[in-house]
Amino acid sequence: MEKTKQTVPSVVPRHVAIIMDGNNRWAKKRFMPGVAGHKAGVDAVRAVIEVCAEAKVEVLTLFAFSSENWQRPADEVSALMDLFFKALRREAKRLNDNNISLRIIGDRSRFHPDLQVAMREAEAITAGSNRFVLQIAANYGGQWDIAQAAQRLAREVQAGHLRPEDITPELLQTCLVTGDLPLPDLCIRTGGEHRISNFLLWQLAYTELYFSDLFWPDFKHDAMRNALADFASRQRRFGKTSEQIEAGARV
Repeated sequence: MEKTKQTVPSVVPRHVAIIMDGNNRWAKKRFMPGVAGHKAGVDAVRAVIEVCAEAKVEVLTLFAFSSENWQRPADEVSALMDLFFKALRREAKRLNDNNISLRIIGDRSRFHPDLQVAMREAEAITAGSNRFVLQIAANYGGQWDIAQAAQRLAREVQAGHLRPEDITPELLQTCLVTGDLPLPDLCIRTGGEHRISNFLLWQLAYTELYFSDLFWPDFKHDAMRNALADFASRQRRFGKTSEQIEAGARV
């Protein structure tokens, strides 16, 4: 595993979100079954965690399994669930030893009860860690997230605890599954595709997008550092002009 360190960029995103794409194509290119690509992708996850910890990123969110991925071939879904289960059992202690807190976001109801137990146990093992937060999005969809937030607010209105006019974008945002964390500053997608595929739809409104042609298993230390360096070179305006941003920086 590569251990060469580079200078940490002067501007580091607080929250990095990644769509880990290209595992199947990586495996197909090597005449291997698709699950081999997912297994190879675990090394890329470790590499990205190392770089984020080195750069002092606060939150890393990985899109592991979307609500649409259930439509994939049954044998692939089964292999993914088995890999997820084993990874939770294997990696939880390692994350805790490195002071990394694990959170799993998404609708867990469709997962096997044993996998749901493994999720809770892994989160409990790492609950006291505070170096940074690793979020795994599993059976997650951005539309589902917004809908569940709207349902929470509707129940508050129905109970008389809230008026419809009290519902603001800021309040709805707190009801998202990521509501207690900073919004993503940088979203990376590997595999050469240029779309966000129902990932963190609300949260990505002003996020910087970075697309890599590398398949996920090949996205290792240098690739992650390049993404952070690219982020540091950008000017984030949030609707303002460049002149306003530069004037504010001089104050």
